Amino acid sequence: MRRLLPIVAVAVMLVLAGCSGSFVPDGSDSASDDDSESDDDLEVHHIDVGQADSTLLNTPEGETILIDTGDWRDDGEAVIDYLEARGIDRIDHLVATHGHADHVGGHAAVIEHFEEHGDGVGAAYDSGVVQTTATYDRYLDAIEAHDVTLYEVDAGDELPLDDEAVEGTVLNPPEGASDDVDANGIVLSVEYDSFSYLTTGDAESTAESRLVEEWGDESALEADVYQAGHHGSSTSSTPRFLDAVDPRIAVISSALESQYGHPHDEVLEAFAERGIETYWTGVHGDVVVTTDGESVAVETERDASTDPDDLLEAKSDASDGSDASLEGPSIETAPAPTARR
Repeated sequence: MRRLLPIVAVAVMLVLAGCSGSFVPDGSDSASDDDSESDDDLEVHHIDVGQADSTLLNTPEGETILIDTGDWRDDGEAVIDYLEARGIDRIDHLVATHGHADHVGGHAAVIEHFEEHGDGVGAAYDSGVVQTTATYDRYLDAIEAHDVTLYEVDAGDELPLDDEAVEGTVLNPPEGASDDVDANGIVLSVEYDSFSYLTTGDAESTAESRLVEEWGDESALEADVYQAGHHGSSTSSTPRFLDAVDPRIAVISSALESQYGHPHDEVLEAFAERGIETYWTGVHGDVVVTTDGESVAVETERDASTDPDDLLEAKSDASDGSDASLEGPSIETAPAPTARR
């Protein structure tokens, strides 16, 4: 780990401990037909929080990473319900990609819930770009009230994971970043054996271009699964960036009838051109990626096609009030490519 700097003063520095709760995905049609999930699996849960973001990673050792917590109007309720339903009673690492209220809207509630009714929050991670909003203030107030260690991270930092099989590397923001909240949000790459995952928050074209310049030659951006930037907006997932990431699977977190038109047609068309298997929480509901580091399985709350062209049709049908037929498999499995670095 290069360095981690506390962003606010706290009275107690908490020890980063593993999650005491175990996790078993709902349903029986996962990648394995065994009675219990393999201890060797990394799980990435894209929680359906409407026009917002929230992603849970559960490592093979049961360590939990929660990235964003949904919209402020929900106040963390959907995220907390999802976590409780899966036996999660501790968040080891709570990440705020950036301070917008559709990403940190449930941070305060999540901290309060797990500190008061669970085994707590190990540490929180922030880009350091402060927002002058009531939602962001509540998040910082909860951090202070419960003495949760809060770190400001820069590109090159690594999450201090107890699970040595999994690496979480911060690729953005650059050191000494400006106060542009989207451009300087946290971009996180997670690797487990031959599998790689990339999530970029609301990073847009300028940030994507910088990421390609700074990390493209190292293949650090390459990912088997990519959470589409900015809810599938055309301001993100630019051609050069997609070429560098080269994902097999993309997951879009946005509402079916997004007030912003997410995901934008240009992004779905770009995914279709590249043959990227695409999941959209507005259509598929919760999307859970499970991997043993070599093979990948995806389980969805609702059956639907993963063809971007079909999702374009679904978006069009939703906008004009007609019903789209998107029946398709909810489980897709394929071997992951060999390790890229």
